[in-house]
Amino acid sequence: MRHAETWTEEEFVGLDWYGRDLSGHRYRRCVFREVDLTESTSTGAQFESCVFANCRLNASTHTASAFVTCEFRRTSLFTATLTGCKLSGSTFVECKLRPISVTGGQWRGVVMRGAELARQDLTGVPLQDADLSEADLSHACLRGCDLSGATLRNANLHEADLRGANLAGVDLGAARLRNTKLDLTGAVVLAEAHGAVVD
Repeated sequence: MRHAETWTEEEFVGLDWYGRDLSGHRYRRCVFREVDLTESTSTGAQFESCVFANCRLNASTHTASAFVTCEFRRTSLFTATLTGCKLSGSTFVECKLRPISVTGGQWRGVVMRGAELARQDLTGVPLQDADLSEADLSHACLRGCDLSGATLRNANLHEADLRGANLAGVDLGAARLRNTKLDLTGAVVLAEAHGAVVD
């Protein structure tokens, strides 16, 4: 059995961790700078308040791992797979996030301002209180997502699918909509955002 390790306030710079198994490891307030994590894997790993700057997590696979209140800057997650992972409170700045495979988990309060997520499948992802301002979600599938309290200011939702999504507290009127798919509940939210009284 692999021995899980814990690192606190360490800095990892310019390392080649291609294909590394990070399962069970715990990193707290660590900085990863220009680290190649392509095809890395993890199950039950924990990253708390860590920074990933100019890193590559391309084709990496993570299951039931946590990236809580982390900051991703100019980092690529091209074709990464995240299953049942917790990313609550994490921030993504100028990252490559498409395509990415996300199943379940918890993405509450993530900040993804201006993110390129066009045609991305985010079915059922919990995105409560997420900041998706200016994000490109055109043609994206957000069916069944919990978007309650999310910020969609000037987000591009052209032809996005929001059917079955929880839109409580969302100002759809602040987003850019065109041929956006909504169910009856979503249509009511939109109507109320434009001042209608639905009785």
